[in-house]
Amino acid sequence: MSDSPTVTDHAPYDALLLLSFGGPEAPEDVVPFLENVTRGRGIPKERLAEVGKHYFLFGGVSPINEQNRELLAALRKDFAEHGLDLPVYWGNRNWAPYLVDTLRELAADGHRRVLTLATSAYAGYSGCRQYRENLADALAQLAAEGLPELRVDKLRHFYNHPGFVGPMADAALAALAALPAEVRDRAHLAFTTHSIPDAMAESSGAPDDPARGRPGGAYVAQHLEVARLVADAVAGATGVAPRPWELVFQSRSGAPHVPWLEPDICDHLEALHEAGAAAVVMVPIGFVSDHMEVKYDLDTEATARAAELGLPVARAATVGADPRFTAAVRELVLERAAVERGARVERCALGALGASHDVCAVACCPNPRAPRPAAAQL
Repeated sequence: MSDSPTVTDHAPYDALLLLSFGGPEAPEDVVPFLENVTRGRGIPKERLAEVGKHYFLFGGVSPINEQNRELLAALRKDFAEHGLDLPVYWGNRNWAPYLVDTLRELAADGHRRVLTLATSAYAGYSGCRQYRENLADALAQLAAEGLPELRVDKLRHFYNHPGFVGPMADAALAALAALPAEVRDRAHLAFTTHSIPDAMAESSGAPDDPARGRPGGAYVAQHLEVARLVADAVAGATGVAPRPWELVFQSRSGAPHVPWLEPDICDHLEALHEAGAAAVVMVPIGFVSDHMEVKYDLDTEATARAAELGLPVARAATVGADPRFTAAVRELVLERAAVERGARVERCALGALGASHDVCAVACCPNPRAPRPAAAQL
C-alpha cells in the first residue's frame, strides 16, 4: 500500500462494525430466532420447531455468537498491537446484539463514518446484498427516530486474501494429518460451502463481472478459485499431486422443486465411496467460523454418513479468529480508508480473479423476491 502519512491512518472512518448472522443462545431462543430469520414467509411455529432440531441437539445454543465474541476480541487486540486506534462494534442480523441497536450505540458514541466487516467472504445475495439490505433498514429506522445520520460502507469480499486462504490451507493439512497414515496420501479433498438456488448463484456478482456469465456466477467462480488455491497449497506441502478435489454443497433448505447447487456433501461421500476413495477431508471454505451449519451438517450428519459407509473422514477447521485473518481485516480497513482519501493502493489478492470491488452496483447480486433498498452501493 502506497498510502501516507502513516500506515495506521483510518480516516475518514471512525469505527468498524462486525456484522454477522446471529444465533440462539438458549433453548427458548430457538423458535424466536428462526422467526426472525424467516420473517415474512408465513412459516408456522410448529414447522420452525422442527427446523430447530439441529439447535436443540446442541442445547439450543448456536456457537456463532461466542465465535463472534472471540473474533471481536481478536480484532481489538490486533488493532491495539498495531497502533490502529479504531473502535470495533458488533451487531447481528437475526439475534442480539441486534444490528439496529448497535447502530444506535454507534450514533450515541459520536461515530458518523462506519466501515463494516460482514462474516461472509463471497459474492451472493445471502452473503452480501442481504446484509446491505439489513443495514439500509436499520439506518432508515434510526433516521425515523431522529438520530444523527451514519454513513456505512462495507469491506470488499475477502475470499482470495492470503489472510483467509492461508489458514484454510493449514487447516486442510492438519485434517489430513489426522487421518490414518495408510490412507493419507490417497485422501480426496471435498471443499464445502452453503448451497443456494441455482438462479441466485447465476445472478451473483456485479453486472460487469466476467464470472457472472459463468455457470454458477461469481458465487461458484470465487469458491472454485479458493478451492484451487488451497488444493495447490496442500499439494505443495505434501508432495502429493494431483490430489483429487471437488467443490460440493451443504445446508440446502429450500423447496424440493427449486433447483439448488449440487452435489450435496453426503451424496458426494457416497459417490466417492462407490468409486473406491480411500478417505476424504472436508474443507468448509464457505464459512468463516465453526457455527451450526458446520457443527451439524459436517461434524454430525456428514461424519455419521461416512461412518456408515466405512469411509475415513476428517474435517478441517474454519478460519475463525486466526491471527492472519485479523491482520487481513486490519489491512483491508487501511486499504479502504486510503481509497476513500483518494490514495493509490496495491490490493492484496491471490489467484486469477483479482481483488473485488469496493462498492456494489445497484444490480449486484439482486434480491430474488423483490427489489429492496441496500446500503453501501453505487
